[in-house]
Formats: sequence, structure tokens, C-alpha cells
Amino acid sequence: MKERIQKIMQREAMTAGMFAEKIGISPASLSHILSGRNNPSLDVMMKIRKTFDYISWEWLLEGVGEMEYPSSMSDSMNDVLLDGFQMDENPIFATNGTEDSKNRKEIGGKNTFYDSKDSVIEHVKYIELPSKKITEIRIFFDNGTYETFHPEK
Repeated sequence: MKERIQKIMQREAMTAGMFAEKIGISPASLSHILSGRNNPSLDVMMKIRKTFDYISWEWLLEGVGEMEYPSSMSDSMNDVLLDGFQMDENPIFATNGTEDSKNRKEIGGKNTFYDSKDSVIEHVKYIELPSKKITEIRIFFDNGTYETFHPEK
């Protein structure tokens, strides 16, 4: 992993400090990654990918394939394939408001879970417990001794 990050830094002609600042992490975090002490988190990987959008996810995560996407891949398709983690932001699955509204969860009819005829009456019985009384107090000292106190009855 650190080799791939170093390759990006070389391609961009950046020092470790410049790279860390550019992707938005602390220089110490990047230093730990480059030294092999820590592996980069998913958050760090996503920051790298977002900052350098020409980098292939497959290459960045697994070291497989080419570092850069082919220039023939359109920007919109690149965004769909790489950044479309959420369906509502993914243009391939966008509905443009044409979907059948009766199938949408947030536009449903009546709430079937809490119908008034299905209500349940629950009775709670409170039982008062007898009050607690202190029977003994022990104080421990740093020299290993202790004293015991009993309340007057």
C-alpha cells in the first residue's frame, strides 16, 4: 500500500507533507502509513481517490491493473463507477422523478404498524422496596490497614 501512495506522490512531485495537506490528513498519519507502522484507513483511501480522481480504485486498493483510468472513459462514467456509493447520487439509477410514487416508502399511505384498533393497554405495578440501611463502612489506608465503622442502632 505504501508503495502505491509513494508512486502517487512521485507522479505529483509532492513531499509527504504536501501530500498529507492536499488529501487532508496529518503529516504524522501519513508518516505512519509510509513507514509501514499503520495501514491507511478507508477514509484515507477515499480522500486520496477524491483528490486524485484519475487513480483507479482497483489499483489503489489492491495494486491490480493500471494506476490511471484510460482517457477514453468518460468523466461521467468514471464518477458513476467510482463515486456512486449512494444510489441517489448515481446517475445510472437516478429516476428523475418518474418513478411510481406509490412504491416509495416515504410517500406511503396510512401507518399499518400503529393502527388505533391494535393499541395495547399496559398496566404497570410499582412495588415499593424497603429502604436500605448501612450496616458497615470500611476505610482502607495506603499502609495496608483498615478501620471498620458500624452505625449506632
